[in-house]
Amino acid sequence: MENWKKQVQTERERWEDTTLKKVTDRFPERKESFVTGSREPVERLYTPMGGEDQYLDEIGFPGQYPFTRGVQPTMYRGRLWTMRMYAGFATAEESNARYKYLVSQGSSGLSVAFDLPTQIGYDSDHPLAAGEVGKVGVANDSLADTERLFDGIPLNRVSTSMTINAPAAVLLAMYIAVAEKQGVSADQLRGTIQNDILKEYIARGTYIYPTEPSMRLITDIFAYCSKEVPKWNTISISGYHIREAGSTAAQEVGFTLADGIAYVEAALQVGLDIDEFAPRLSFFFNAHNDLLEEVSKYRAARRMWAKIMKERFGAKNPKSMMMKFHTQTGGSTLTAQQPDNNIVRVTIQTLAAILGGTQSLHTNSRDEALALPTEDSVRIALRTQQIVAHESGITQTVDPLAGSYYIEEKTNLIEKEAFALIEKIDELGGAPRAIDLGFIQQAISDAAYAAQKDIESGEQVVVGVNQYQMEEEAPKDLLRVDPVVEKRQVTALHAMKAERNQAMVEEALAELKAVCQGTGNTMPAILKAVRTYATLGEISDVMRDVFGEYEQHVRL
Repeated sequence: MENWKKQVQTERERWEDTTLKKVTDRFPERKESFVTGSREPVERLYTPMGGEDQYLDEIGFPGQYPFTRGVQPTMYRGRLWTMRMYAGFATAEESNARYKYLVSQGSSGLSVAFDLPTQIGYDSDHPLAAGEVGKVGVANDSLADTERLFDGIPLNRVSTSMTINAPAAVLLAMYIAVAEKQGVSADQLRGTIQNDILKEYIARGTYIYPTEPSMRLITDIFAYCSKEVPKWNTISISGYHIREAGSTAAQEVGFTLADGIAYVEAALQVGLDIDEFAPRLSFFFNAHNDLLEEVSKYRAARRMWAKIMKERFGAKNPKSMMMKFHTQTGGSTLTAQQPDNNIVRVTIQTLAAILGGTQSLHTNSRDEALALPTEDSVRIALRTQQIVAHESGITQTVDPLAGSYYIEEKTNLIEKEAFALIEKIDELGGAPRAIDLGFIQQAISDAAYAAQKDIESGEQVVVGVNQYQMEEEAPKDLLRVDPVVEKRQVTALHAMKAERNQAMVEEALAELKAVCQGTGNTMPAILKAVRTYATLGEISDVMRDVFGEYEQHVRL
């Protein structure tokens, strides 16, 4: 093997001194250095410097440890990924109509976007909700809204993802309660709650409670769902927002898996068995424009998680070692200038996610840099996935880019860099402590600043922004949320409160407060409160009263 490696290196040097030099002496390359989307250097040529040992130990076969090539032996030859379009705006009725439209167009999973007040645990009539109701997602104040949101959608036949974090337990309880009203038992429900509070402190900002009670709520969900909602993915550990905040690909992997480690450790500390809850952990990654770097990123993350679960936590069940992940194309890569160009960007990112082995995918719409997407834009985004699935040919074989000298080298490099970040976070005391110290936020901020400098200098070309600009008319026919939506939502909320049994609400909220003050699992009490039509804000306020609120002290 060593002789073979030496021979490859000798032949490479000969090629550089003869064939390459003759060309570059006459026709120099376009620029002095080539870099990835994460500004990592890209060599001119990659050669097979590994061998059979590397293949069996580090690459292997799909459906087997270390899962570099995918979590299923047949991948998309057996079943295509879930085409899950992210949607939600205005009222529950309007979002319900969009969901039914998406299902009619071939979407195989729902993905709910909630408005900002819902995400931070405020009802639509709260003073801080003014001007934000229904704007970036659907307003969901109580079980009554959730009933309207999923009206006519059989919850035993769809998979639903909900982008909700700090109040994740409350929205999950509402979903369970709606299913009950449909006659669907909790053990039939399939879907995911994001429920990843650590990345909120890092990159997104929709937190409510301090870190310790927030972690308690998460492990309460783990424990409850392992017995009552066994098909539900109890957390989607999210690198998406870390990347949107400006991280590199390696940082996205390293920081996301560090958060994952923290969640596993928290669950173990409260006595949960690793192989009981770990199979229901899932991940959420971004897809950016550098196609080959992104494919390598997904492969590296999958291999790393398998190693972490097996070697660090001693998991025995292979399903505990499988990284199942959802992907969303990169919102931060979309441009308001020449928005039709975003269709091409999303197509590249779709290819990256599929070539990287994602389990579900949301494709952004061309006009999302300007407004909420129109139906036409959403349909094009969904058709992008369908064309790749049925016309590109890349779904016919498993991990089609495996063995590419560049892909394998890049996979190894991202793994090395990401593990180095995890080691540094471990030295600082783990992800929550690293967040409190500002280490993760500062690293992302530095990367984002470097990337923006490259764009402003023209080193990184963004078509339509810093090159190939053109005069454009102001965009037309954008989707706008009518301000009257807020008034209608508040009126409906007050009407619901007037009709409910207030004594039952107060009793349930008092019981929830007592559980929060103790050490019991909060989920049953939250579910009881939800069934009485206690509102999201009322339930969140009980927990605010007991747990307090998180304050960001880090200065970058």
